[in-house]
Parts: sequence; C-alpha cells; structure tokens
Amino acid sequence: MAALLTIFIWGTTFISTKILLKDFQPIEILLFRFLLGAAALFLVCPRRIKGTSPKQELTLAAAGLCGICLYYLLENIALTYTMASNVGVILSVAPFLTAILTHWFLRGEEKLRLHFFLGFLVAIVGICLISFNGAQLAWNPKGDWLALLAAFVWACYSILTRKISAWGYPTVLITRRVFLYGILFMLPTLFFFDFRLGLERLTIPTNLVNLLFLGLGASALCFVTWNFAVKILGALKTSVYIYMVPVITVITSVLILHETITPLSGVGIGCTFVGLLLSEYKGKALSQPKQNMQV
Repeated sequence: MAALLTIFIWGTTFISTKILLKDFQPIEILLFRFLLGAAALFLVCPRRIKGTSPKQELTLAAAGLCGICLYYLLENIALTYTMASNVGVILSVAPFLTAILTHWFLRGEEKLRLHFFLGFLVAIVGICLISFNGAQLAWNPKGDWLALLAAFVWACYSILTRKISAWGYPTVLITRRVFLYGILFMLPTLFFFDFRLGLERLTIPTNLVNLLFLGLGASALCFVTWNFAVKILGALKTSVYIYMVPVITVITSVLILHETITPLSGVGIGCTFVGLLLSEYKGKALSQPKQNMQV
C-alpha cells in the first residue's frame, strides 16, 4: 500500500510540474520542493539521528547525491535534449537495473526470478505503447543516455536505501537526513542554471498550491513511504511499481486535463498491469544462494 500510494502521487506530479514551469526553472522547482520536504519532516519529527558512524554518514550522503540531486537533475537535463516519451520509457528500466545491482550487492537477500524478467518485457511493451502513442519515435543519443544514467542512479539509490533500512533508524529521520545531503549537493549546481529566489512568485495561489503539493506530498510524504516500502519489501519488489507511473499519468490526464485514452494506450495500460503482476509473482528463483547474507 505504501508503494502504491507513492506511485499514485508521483504519477500525478507531472501536472503540478507542468504548471510551475510557466514561472519557475526546473532547478528552482527541485530546490524549493526538497527544502519544503525537509522542513516538513523536521516539524513532524524534530529529533536528530544519533550515533551514526562515518561510514553510515557516507552512505546517507551517497543516497542524497543519487536519489535527490543527480536523479532529478539528469532527468530534467535529459528532457531538454530528447522527447518526454523517450525519457518515460528509458526511466522505466530502473527496476531491471535495480535487479542487476541487487544480484551483485545484496546477493542472497532477493532472488532473481524468471517471472520478473518476463514481467519486465511485458511492462516495457505496455509503457512503449502508452508513451509513443501517436508520437514519432526518434533516437536522441545525448538525452537518451542521460535518461538511462538517471535510471541507473535511481537503482543505486534503491540499493543504498535498502542498506540504510537495515540500521533500524526511524524512516522519517533517515529520509530527512538524505534530503539535507541532497540539497547540499544541489547547491553548487545553482551557479550553472538560471536560478533566482523570486519568492514573489509564491503569491500566486496556483504556484503556491502546486509547490506545496510537490514539497509536502511528492517529496516529504512519498520519499518516507517509498523508503518504508523498500524496508519492508526490498529494493527489487518495490522498484517494479515504477511501471505504474505512466499508467497513473494517463489516468490523471484524462480526469484532470480531459484528455482521451486511445485504443493503443488502453492496450498499453493492460500490458503494464500484467507486467507488474508477473514481476511480483512468486515463481521459481533463477538461482539459489549458497548461504544467507549476514547482516
């Protein structure tokens, strides 16, 4: 339920982002939303994490760099070079990359199953039908490779989150610390983008409401629920819910923007659902670990 709630909200954020892009630069939206998210998590739980080791702090910093700073920057930059449909499909390979990294770094914790790979193929077919419906398929190497790098960075974040969850710290405190590291890494990039504070833009009710939604909902709430889901389900099982983002996007565009679902989009939604179910199905593992991982 936590993973589904997260994906449902993340699948609707494109509407808020699209509205805010009229008055804000992508880097401004990114910084403001995570500043709001960190502030909200501090109000919810003002306690501090105590007793972390230097190695643990490095892991938290790496999570902030990957999941907060690099992922969103790479995604936004990729969108300036290639089509949004390309980025949407390429980012959907994140569960596959997560599976590879899980097999390498968390061997014995989550088994690779044939059903996962079958589900991946079916889901990608569905996402392609949704994303390229009525659009011209075009290969834009720079933007597409940046999108693939963003998917890889998110897979790294998933693995780091799984490792961090084993420490036993409260999820809210961990998420807030990761936010702070992400914001810290984000600050130097402001000099390379057209950033300005421009708080007068927040006097426009539409801007304020949508930024609050991104900061409090899509950032503060969703990263807590996502990290909680990774803690309970594991990095691999949680990551496959990413397949549902294009589906949620299509459904919300129909409900809010009054767009129509074409037959190809309908088939794509069906394939994506089937792919998710196949990936989550508990079939026979492709390989059995020799021994359990020691925690």
